[in-house]
Amino acid sequence: MNPTWFERKVTYVQQTVVPAQYLQIARDLAGRIARGELPEGSRIYGRSVMASEYNVSPETIRRALRLLSDMKVVEVKPQSGAVVLSADSARRYIENFGESTELRTLRGQLKTLMNEYADLNRRLTDTVTALVKSRDTFAAANEPFPNYEVPVPKDSPLIGKSIGALKFWQSTGGTIVAIRRGQTVILSPGPYAELYAGDVIVLVGSPSAAEAAYHLVTTKEAL
Repeated sequence: MNPTWFERKVTYVQQTVVPAQYLQIARDLAGRIARGELPEGSRIYGRSVMASEYNVSPETIRRALRLLSDMKVVEVKPQSGAVVLSADSARRYIENFGESTELRTLRGQLKTLMNEYADLNRRLTDTVTALVKSRDTFAAANEPFPNYEVPVPKDSPLIGKSIGALKFWQSTGGTIVAIRRGQTVILSPGPYAELYAGDVIVLVGSPSAAEAAYHLVTTKEAL
């Protein structure tokens, strides 16, 4: 079954809740300084060389070095690159600033995710409410082409088939206006939308179209 919107967003957050590139580079450099790989007083490569090493732009390297300079880990000298100042400052940066920055990034991205989820939930509720009201209006007005709901059984030959491949309208004379899938309502599904066991097809058409649709989803030899 396809992942839900929320599952996709959680996966996105899991993949993207990482510090910005310049923060990762700053922390890596601080680690190398703290371990003594870059001793105090040594010169760090020029930005172009480091950009090639980390596979980023020189601007990203500049931001990383500026951050370490602000934390007194290195000293940036114009036209001369950067010089390592203090391994102790590098350790303090790793223990405090680097971790808190990651936490701030995480909180900010989670806040954005929850705001998006709340907005989508509101819009989904409004859409479903409008759909129900629309259906009630059709029924009350005794429209000649009311809505019908056709459930897709677990052993239906249509499972995994797209609406376009089924030629649904040509086969039944009805038009699919929505698919209910659990708590999800897929409005105006396109020709590439696939059917799953337990789906409920919402179609507009005549009683004979609804009967033909029911026959289509239940008959083994339908395809």
